[in-house]
Amino acid sequence: MSITQLFPDAITDGEGTTYIPLKGSEYTNSNSEHLFTAKHYDWRDDFVNNGYVVIKNAIPRDRALEYQREVFQLVATFASVDFDNPASWTLETLPSVPGNIYSGHGLNHEKVFWDARLEQGVVDTFAHLWGTDQLLVSYDGFNVTLPVERTIQPWPHFDQSPYKKGLHCAQGIICLSDHTPSDGGLVVYRRSYLLFEEFFLTVPDWEKDDYVELTPEQLAWFTERGCEEVKISCEAGDLIIWDSRTCHWGKPPTEKSEHVRTVLYASFAPAQFASAEFLEKRSRLFYAGEGTTHWTHTNLASYSAPIPALADRNKPSSPPELSDRLLRLAGIKSY
Repeated sequence: MSITQLFPDAITDGEGTTYIPLKGSEYTNSNSEHLFTAKHYDWRDDFVNNGYVVIKNAIPRDRALEYQREVFQLVATFASVDFDNPASWTLETLPSVPGNIYSGHGLNHEKVFWDARLEQGVVDTFAHLWGTDQLLVSYDGFNVTLPVERTIQPWPHFDQSPYKKGLHCAQGIICLSDHTPSDGGLVVYRRSYLLFEEFFLTVPDWEKDDYVELTPEQLAWFTERGCEEVKISCEAGDLIIWDSRTCHWGKPPTEKSEHVRTVLYASFAPAQFASAEFLEKRSRLFYAGEGTTHWTHTNLASYSAPIPALADRNKPSSPPELSDRLLRLAGIKSY
């Protein structure tokens, strides 16, 4: 069943994203008050100070690299790339999708990605951040970027509406490969979240969408106030978490890049944030093999990358085991 059959009132933008109407989401983010007012003497202090943090070895390195091999096997089913042969690493050997983010066609619910989302070190980190182990996880897509130099214009942005106050979304990247300074990857503007509300007071009439892209002049407003640009380096098995009020973008690889960037996007937030309506509709997406945005409790939308070889596929080729733990994180079973 197609997503428009599941949700007849859904709106499709013609570029692969389908927006599913919801009532105004009403929830409080009191879970984060202690996070920003207390001294923790652990990595949470770095998160609060900088707006992002890298958690080392959230997944054992060997297991993360095994996940990467499984991702390569999956991608090889719909692309002509040979990951064992660097001579085949060209832009033409992978389907061209926005941001190199693969989503839809059942991909988001492949067993390899649920195994990564369920890793204890990943779940425990987000539970520590939010102060609760009753969490939901996004049905995000994944990124595979070959080490092929290309030039794109920076697209620094926030993934939270200026009308939302405080922390509402903590985004995550589960790293299944190494990321050196030469490789593509996440760029953040350190401490920019601290200026989030002040900046938006200077520019009226923003849209209420949870995506705000900055012009070069607007980005300069932040860098002039000391928000240093940081290209994050990390290793397979690491977990990157950042506040959605932190300005960020995804940088392409340089000519010196040697690693096939392989990551899974996964955000977690307290289950209590989500309404019954949201959970019911998200459950329908789960069983239909559809993904979501990085929001777990609002902004219900599904993106399907244009992958010709998978045009008729809407289920994972290797489904996960539907354990109680998975179903709770998916929002299908209550805590």
